[in-house]
Amino acid sequence: MSNMDYFKAKVEASISPMDFTHASKAEPDKFLLVDVRNAPPHIMKQKIAGAKHLPLAQLAEKLDELPKDKTIVVYCWETWCNMAAKAAIILLEKDYDVLELAGGIAAWTTMGFPVESVE
Repeated sequence: MSNMDYFKAKVEASISPMDFTHASKAEPDKFLLVDVRNAPPHIMKQKIAGAKHLPLAQLAEKLDELPKDKTIVVYCWETWCNMAAKAAIILLEKDYDVLELAGGIAAWTTMGFPVESVE
């Protein structure tokens, strides 16, 4: 794979927090944010407002909780975390339309976008 092919594929498979906010405002019913972090609430503390929490460890057995008619946008902790990429593979294998939120919740909160407490 050439560098050009790599970067094109990376851009096509991900969406930045800023791009997501613009796209979801334009088409509010198109996306579902899914937090795939495997951690108890006292460690996670918060998630993106409106996101569904479905830990990677449970994802394969709970696919029926995710709609096939939306683009599923998965996220995890930060750029060093690969749980969202692993979740994307599981979902793509089951014919879901999937994007990874670039930078995870760390990028989201750095931008000052809305979060909510994890229960």
